[in-house]
Amino acid sequence: MIRLAAAADVHYGLDSRGLMAPALADLPGTADALLLAGDLTQHGAAKEAAALADELREVEVPVVAVLGNHDHESDEEDAIRRLLEDAGVVVLEGESHRLECDGGTVGIAGVKGFCGGFAGKCATDFGEQEMKLFVRAAKDSATRLLGALEEVADADHRIALMHYSPVEDTLHGEPPEIFAFLGSYLLAEAVDRGSAHLAIHGHAHRGREQGLTPGGIPVRNVAQPVIRGPYRVFELNGSEPAGEGEQTEGRLAYTGKDKTG
Repeated sequence: MIRLAAAADVHYGLDSRGLMAPALADLPGTADALLLAGDLTQHGAAKEAAALADELREVEVPVVAVLGNHDHESDEEDAIRRLLEDAGVVVLEGESHRLECDGGTVGIAGVKGFCGGFAGKCATDFGEQEMKLFVRAAKDSATRLLGALEEVADADHRIALMHYSPVEDTLHGEPPEIFAFLGSYLLAEAVDRGSAHLAIHGHAHRGREQGLTPGGIPVRNVAQPVIRGPYRVFELNGSEPAGEGEQTEGRLAYTGKDKTG
C-alpha cells in the first residue's frame, strides 16, 4: 500500500510563518510523500517562497510540487522554483519524477496546466493573435503533461499533478461562467492518453473533491478550502479490492483519511 498526502492552494504569505511545519509533522507515519498542486504562495513573491521553503525543509517525506497561477503573479516563478528546490522540494513543469516506495514505483508527471474550458464550451485558436496565444498555452501545457506521463509509463502507479482542473466535475460549486478559467479538457485528454491512475489538482476553491476523466481516471481537487485541512491522504493499492467502507476506482482506494488540523 502506497499512501500519498496531497494539498493545494496553501497561499503561503509572510504572515503564515510557523503554521505549516506543525501540520506536516506527522507525515512520516501517515504518508510516503507529499504532493503540492500549486498556489504555494499568496502573491508569487520570492520572499514568500523562502518562508515556505524553510518549513518544507523540515518535512521528513519526499515533497513534489507544481506551481500555480498565484506563484506567477510577480514574475518570480523561477526564483520560487529555485528556493523550493534548494529546500529539497522536487518542482515539476512538464517533467516527471519517480518515487521508490515499499509498495512499488510511483511516477509523478507535473505541470501547472492552464485554462480554456471544456468540450463544447471551450476557446479555440482562431482569430486574434491574443486568442491564439491563449489557447496554444493550454495546448502546450497538455502536451507537456502527456510527455511527462510517457516518461513514467513503466511505473507501477502514475500520478498526474497539476494546478488547473482537467474536468468540470470538480468545479461544481464555482460560478459556471468562470469554468473556462479554471481548467481545460485538454489536460484530461493527456491524463487519459498517458494512462494515469490518478489526477490531482487545486485552484477551484469552491469546487468539489471528486471527479472522473472521460476515460474513467479518478480526479481529486485538493484545494485546502475543499478538503478543509492541511492535506488529504490517498491510498494506492494496485488492483487489490478496497476494504469495507472504502470507495474504489481502479487502483485508488480513498479511505477518507485526512489531516484536518
